[in-house]
Amino acid sequence: MTLTLNKTTLKRQRDQAKLYRRFLPSLELKRQQLQMAWRQSKEQLVAIQAEVRQVSDQLASLYPLVGGSTIDVAEMHQWVRITQLQIETENVVGVSVPRLDALELEVTPYSRLVMPFWVDSLIAALRQMVLLRVRLNIAGQRTETLAAALRRVTQRVNLFDKVLIPQVEENIRRIVIFLSDQERGAVVRSKIAKSRQAN
Repeated sequence: MTLTLNKTTLKRQRDQAKLYRRFLPSLELKRQQLQMAWRQSKEQLVAIQAEVRQVSDQLASLYPLVGGSTIDVAEMHQWVRITQLQIETENVVGVSVPRLDALELEVTPYSRLVMPFWVDSLIAALRQMVLLRVRLNIAGQRTETLAAALRRVTQRVNLFDKVLIPQVEENIRRIVIFLSDQERGAVVRSKIAKSRQAN
């Protein structure tokens, strides 16, 4: 696009520069807020992952007991079932992210007289693992959504800060130089014309 070097374009470029400079701080603030929300979400994700590893270690200590028993291991995944899962969306710095609203688990009834003593510990660990897996999945989605939003806002900040504002400032500089050269040329031409009329 060619730049028209006149006062109208100069005014338009100055107005654009003013608009960009007014818009940039709010974008920068949003970027900082998103970055903080993303960091918190990432910390939550790491904490949940640590809890999952801890519960996995607890379950691993029960594996020898399960292996030595007559319990059908294939049916163990049916002992704890999700009966209600409600995920809501919440607004975090203008970004819709998932949030766990309700989770209800159901344990298949079993006879404590027939089952080995360690089944209670196994079921408690399985319940905790199901809850943690759901929380981990939601925390992962939150973190990814916030990271994508942060990338978009950072791109916009960079666009304004490193492309649009410098480009408008360069356009203003070129127009001002051109117009001042035109004014000087007009003054010189009028002086030459006056000197010719005087002769």
